[in-house]
Amino acid sequence: MNKYEQYAKVFNHFDEDGDGKVSASELQQCVESIGGEIMSIEESIAAVELMDADGDGLLCLEDFIRLVDGAGDEERDNDLKEAFKMYELTGKGYINPKSLKRMLSRLGESKSIDECKKMIAYFDINGDGVLSFDEFKIMMSC
Repeated sequence: MNKYEQYAKVFNHFDEDGDGKVSASELQQCVESIGGEIMSIEESIAAVELMDADGDGLLCLEDFIRLVDGAGDEERDNDLKEAFKMYELTGKGYINPKSLKRMLSRLGESKSIDECKKMIAYFDINGDGVLSFDEFKIMMSC
């Protein structure tokens, strides 16, 4: 599955009403559902307005990809790579439930292996049971 298909799958997951668009409230729920900084409705409206190419007040898939991808923000990618390395303790290029549990424990979050599996499954686009960097990047971008 290529990057575009991965973004499309995430987009469709958060497009709750299936209209092919993500509203400000759907974007807000996306951020909250993954435990990101709580985004006010005003902030989500501003984000949608900033990225909305056709001016309809909603994000189409392409708008969503630009928002999530950060339009090539190199510094953000480097930060994400460093964060990924902290979670990816095996050196195999992915985050497994055990390494996620270990890192969350270091951060003061106590989670069971089953809870970590569920967290991973939410963004595990290819269904292999682990998070690749691209899946981690999507997770952290929402």
